[in-house]
Amino acid sequence: MAKPPAVDDAVAADVSADAGRPASRLIYGFHAVLGKLKRDPEAVFELYLSSQRQDIRAREVQQLAEAQGVRLIPSESDRLDGMVGTRRHQGVIARIDGRHRELKLADVLESLDEPALLLVLDGVQDPHNLGACLRVADAVGAHAVIAPKDRAVGLNATAVKVASGAADTVPYITVTNLARALREMQEAGVWIIGAAGEAEQSVFDVDQKGPVAWVLGAEGDGLRRLTRDTCDVLAKIPMLGSVESLNVSVASGICLFEARRQRGA
Repeated sequence: MAKPPAVDDAVAADVSADAGRPASRLIYGFHAVLGKLKRDPEAVFELYLSSQRQDIRAREVQQLAEAQGVRLIPSESDRLDGMVGTRRHQGVIARIDGRHRELKLADVLESLDEPALLLVLDGVQDPHNLGACLRVADAVGAHAVIAPKDRAVGLNATAVKVASGAADTVPYITVTNLARALREMQEAGVWIIGAAGEAEQSVFDVDQKGPVAWVLGAEGDGLRRLTRDTCDVLAKIPMLGSVESLNVSVASGICLFEARRQRGA
């Protein structure tokens, strides 16, 4: 059997609209599909599940889809391979609404069944940096990336391309007032940690076992004053060489993976 062409994980093409239904696209893999079913089930049109999978994860997806009233289509692996052009679908593909559906911060906070791990970007305006941060967030299993509607690049085509599929797996939430959003997280029990080069405490010394949100500013500008003042604590990444700062996506990776390390992941 010919090997399907390689494509980035969890990326799927737009699909032309059927009569009476908006344009759709495909997402795949348990992380992406489960997240969509939990956070935005109304956007899921149908679910394709491998007939060969009878394990716990497959049953979880099936039960959740049935509970949400999503049409379930048992499928052979060859069909799934052909739908997305790769065998890395893990036996589960969802056809979802192709239009961008904006989630609210409360939707994510209320859907969590483990301590929150969030990334907040304050003033990141480069789409390549945003896309790279989304990839980091996906790799570390972060629950969302949050940014202000103003003074931020937004999820444009360049950011989506650089994200290499992570724009489908990690909720990207834009807020009108970032300080207010940080306070909303605090009220939900999330510890807000701001990354600041002049902080006394190291990222490796801050306790991150509980719910946390890392707040990072754009390279060179750092955090805005109100954002900084709203944080519960500031922490720095120790810099032992001659450079004074790191790219925001690199810095976010260090901070978020330290949280995962502390949690035993």
